[in-house]
Amino acid sequence: MKHITLDEMLEQAALDVEIAAGAEAQKNESDDDSEPLWRPMALQPGRPGVRVGSRVMSPQQAAYESLADELLFGGGGGGGKSDLLLGLSMTKHRNSVIFRTEFTQHGGAQGMIERSKEIVGLRGDFGDFLWRNLPGGRALEFGAAKTMKDALKYLGRPHDLKGFDELPQFPEIVYRTLIGWLRTAYEGQRTRVVSTGNPPMTAEGLWVISYWGPWLDKKHPNPAQPGELRWYAVINGKDVERPDGHAFLHNGERIIPRSRTFVPALVEDNPFYMRTGYDQVLNNLPEPLRSQVRRGDFSVGVRDDEWQVIPTEWVQAAMERWTHDGHNGVALTAAGNDPSRGGSDEFVIAKRHDNWVAPLVVHPAASAPDGQRGAQLVFKAIGGDKSVPVQIDIIGSAGSSVYDQCRDLGLRAIEMNASEKSEKRDKSGKLGFVNQRAEWHWTLRELLDPISGQNIALPPDPQMKADLCAARWHPTPRGIQVEAKEDIKSRIGRSPDRGEAVIYCVVQKAQPPVVKKPRGGTWGR
Repeated sequence: MKHITLDEMLEQAALDVEIAAGAEAQKNESDDDSEPLWRPMALQPGRPGVRVGSRVMSPQQAAYESLADELLFGGGGGGGKSDLLLGLSMTKHRNSVIFRTEFTQHGGAQGMIERSKEIVGLRGDFGDFLWRNLPGGRALEFGAAKTMKDALKYLGRPHDLKGFDELPQFPEIVYRTLIGWLRTAYEGQRTRVVSTGNPPMTAEGLWVISYWGPWLDKKHPNPAQPGELRWYAVINGKDVERPDGHAFLHNGERIIPRSRTFVPALVEDNPFYMRTGYDQVLNNLPEPLRSQVRRGDFSVGVRDDEWQVIPTEWVQAAMERWTHDGHNGVALTAAGNDPSRGGSDEFVIAKRHDNWVAPLVVHPAASAPDGQRGAQLVFKAIGGDKSVPVQIDIIGSAGSSVYDQCRDLGLRAIEMNASEKSEKRDKSGKLGFVNQRAEWHWTLRELLDPISGQNIALPPDPQMKADLCAARWHPTPRGIQVEAKEDIKSRIGRSPDRGEAVIYCVVQKAQPPVVKKPRGGTWGR
């Protein structure tokens, strides 16, 4: 028999109190004093279930009763994801909102609005994407937010449950912004964020795997079990895992960590879909969609956009080549810097030892509020080596200021002006480039191409990977054009600073110093 620890006993006691209170509330609030509007599905015979405290229950019930502040539920298709959001809204919370990226996604004969009408019946009033007067005085809103402009429309509007259906379709910054307004005026009312989704199918959704890394990233150094709680706090703009949920002081500020968990679910956990043969529909999906939706596999490759500059598979291969000691005996060849432009942008420094790129040096924008302090960060990152070329993005006042200050420090700073005309052609000799920005992105594409033989090694940084896979291109009469950085930022919800810094440290606008022990062919010498 498994030994139950004191923490598990306390967790279970708190859970039992919540369950009992919820059941009593459901009984008092239903119209016939006997049946709540919704109940989670029971554990199906032969299914493994999810352990919550000392109990094993169905995935949907485990998610329903989880104590996590932020929960991700799903993975596979047909596991009851959308029903969970509706059920929580109608039985556990007073003022809820469920988001999709577009309002139209809530509709349709099998959409969430129609399903909510099946659950509610005549026990509420619906109009303008809003349920009012649900049993217990509850309200449920159907919202939509795809961009920061959309998210800001919900500024200051209180909800004690924020739900996200198909989370990988949302930009990370939109998610983080919306959950920042989670609150309630009712004493004793719990607040939480619950998201659902299948594995991401495009590079824009890869942030979800990083955010829930202990559960979804197979290479995470400290993996977590389904339903297990982990605590995180944002320190200096970064998520930092904490040992527990106890408050702590950081630079005089009291910070309370928030808990996360992931509960997986498959169609086998849903008896209704199994009886109608939905599992066989999923079995006939083409790969990799079958592995993603049928098995809920977050490790299979995403589907690239047909105009994606750098294929995801090539970036992943470069990350898998990387080792901690890959730079041994190889001098620092070059560095690249993408200065922050305030807000949530990062100040990123990338360093290259021939074909090995070091872990990125990432600072929040507040660490480099001006060119002088930005230049000091660059100087420190390269150890004050004035022989190393440092290629700096100078677009905007922030970049030009950092460049000027680096020159004043005696560093070998090189201007990287993306709008300048390009005279280069691609390796086929047939395609030119509209500007330097297109040339630089295409250069990295050609270097990462497996047939190039360069064997570039990139650090295992999920956000860097997403950044490098974000850019799109299209042909023009003047040559290849890559979308502007601001357009990428608008589409993915954040600035691709890490990927841009890697590009600046890889491309060679000026001949770097000769490396005594070159690696990986002729590149980087």
